Amino acid sequence: MPTLVNYSGDDEIYSGGSFYTNPSDLGRLYSIVSNVDVYSPACKRARISAPFLFESSGFEQNMRPSIEVLPDECLFEIFRRVPEGKERSSCASVSKKWLMLLSSIRRSEFCNSNPVAEEENETAAPVCNDVEMVSCEDNGEVESDGYLTRSLEGKKATDMRLAAIAVGTSSRGGLGKLLIRGSNSVRGVTNRGLSAIARGCPSLRALSLWNVPFVGDEGLFEIAKECHLLEKLDLSNCPSISNKGLIAIAENCPNLSSLNIESCSKIGNEGLQAIGKLCPRLHSISIKDCPLLGDHGVSSLLSSASSVLTRVKLQGLNITDFSLAVIGHYGKAVTNLSLSVLQHVSERGFWVMGNAQGLQKLMSLTITSCRGITDVSLEAIAKGSLNLKQMCLRKCCFVSDNGLVAFAKAAGSLESLQLEECNRITQSGIVGALSNCGTKLKALSLVKCMGIKDMALGMPVPSPCSYLRFLSIRNCPGFGSASLAVVGKLCPQLQHVDLSGLCGITDSGILPLLESCEAGLVKVNLSGCMSLTDEVVSALARLHGGTLELLNLDGCRKITDASLVAIAENCLFLSDLDLSKCAVTDSGIAVMSSAEQLNLQVLSLSGCSEVSNKSLPCLKKMGRTLVGLNLQKCSSISSSTVELLVESLWRCDILS
Repeated sequence: MPTLVNYSGDDEIYSGGSFYTNPSDLGRLYSIVSNVDVYSPACKRARISAPFLFESSGFEQNMRPSIEVLPDECLFEIFRRVPEGKERSSCASVSKKWLMLLSSIRRSEFCNSNPVAEEENETAAPVCNDVEMVSCEDNGEVESDGYLTRSLEGKKATDMRLAAIAVGTSSRGGLGKLLIRGSNSVRGVTNRGLSAIARGCPSLRALSLWNVPFVGDEGLFEIAKECHLLEKLDLSNCPSISNKGLIAIAENCPNLSSLNIESCSKIGNEGLQAIGKLCPRLHSISIKDCPLLGDHGVSSLLSSASSVLTRVKLQGLNITDFSLAVIGHYGKAVTNLSLSVLQHVSERGFWVMGNAQGLQKLMSLTITSCRGITDVSLEAIAKGSLNLKQMCLRKCCFVSDNGLVAFAKAAGSLESLQLEECNRITQSGIVGALSNCGTKLKALSLVKCMGIKDMALGMPVPSPCSYLRFLSIRNCPGFGSASLAVVGKLCPQLQHVDLSGLCGITDSGILPLLESCEAGLVKVNLSGCMSLTDEVVSALARLHGGTLELLNLDGCRKITDASLVAIAENCLFLSDLDLSKCAVTDSGIAVMSSAEQLNLQVLSLSGCSEVSNKSLPCLKKMGRTLVGLNLQKCSSISSSTVELLVESLWRCDILS
């Protein structure tokens, strides 16, 4: 570097000023230089950058640093010879111009500055070598193989930051995963920033672009041209990206295995067709709210990638029964299928999908807001998917008790059933499904099913569902004590119970369930069950204290210190206790702190107005095991008490 900028060749660097103070000396210098042959390579365009100004009094040197006046072509040749690592990063830190210029140089264009490597490889003719990239296991995920990951959100998402990332990560094997969430409103991410990533990070494996309106096909062209190892692409709300960008990815990224497209208004059937034909390793596809995508693109993709495609999610698309028929016929490798808001798909489409007998490997199925799901089509799906283990129905308003029972009989491998806002399902349907589900059903979840009404069963209780371990009934206002008592008798092996939001159940409804659980309850959520009293908690602690690990009593206003006494005496393994908005006092906290066998890790007292500063010593004592303590909205606990707790319980996260 001294030989480049110093006239005399010594170690002193001249930062400014003229070598000759006398203008006549400059004339002598010119006469010498005019007789010297100078090699000058051809340039694409002529540029004049004169550091000297002509004036009447003679030459006056411009005070700008001499290297700043060099044209970009010269700076390019200099920068591509700078060794990677600290030296290259230092150059990028000089100015925005240098940073952007460095980020525009492809990794293959940098020269090898390692003299040892040059001596060992004497026969190598080229001056520049490709930078060696990080290797990855074939079956590994991007997140678990040690690749560098960077995420930019909101105001931080700018071209300048992307350029800095491209330059800064090059010495560590390059970037492996990039997530951009949103964009700076003034200096948002554009094609220039994405191009910098493409040129500097050819080892990129996963790219996620959310809400970046200024990134278009040109940016994806650069990614496709440079990042041939790309495996995962996530495009959400990218209005400037069209079929051209997606086709470029398909043609240049054969390792693409996962594609997510959401709300991209310019992407249509042609792009999806190219992905299906040119990406032989594609195993996961998710498409949501893309108005130009229809049957032609979806069917072409599914038929082309039928042997490897395992995960399919389609939501809010203008597809018809034809696409579902293709799924049923060509989805031979599909294991996870999600279909949502398909307004143009009728009962016939779902019926054909089930009867096509192509979904033999399907294990998980989610259907949301599809009018085509009826009792008939639901039974057909069960008969055509013999290995189905997880089923989730949301807002399927035409499914009734008959369809649910028929589905339960046909789905012999079903392990998990979730029903949400299926308002034609009643208590009779739930009981019928439990008694006909076979021996493998382990989890049942009911959420906001308004058709369930509390009534006593008019017939003898069917044979119990002995394999059910998880029961979740949330925010079903019609589900009361009578219904709960019936379910309790049907499910004697429950271990996890979630009854949150069932404000209508009372002690008489839940006590039979507690008494019938033979395996021992492990996790119990009773939040929002405002009618429950200490009798329930005492019975729970007495019957299941040897197995209970989590208890949520948030909003149970009738729970008092008597429940804490029962918990302290019987619960040996309880680690998570939520007493938010309960009627507990300092006395109850004192009882729990004195229980030697109780080792709580998480305790919530949010909204407990009767717990005051007097509980400070007890909370400190319990702090030997606590890692989380919630004291929000505890009006009787002062801020000074909270500060003392924060100081003494330094290992515990305290919310106040």
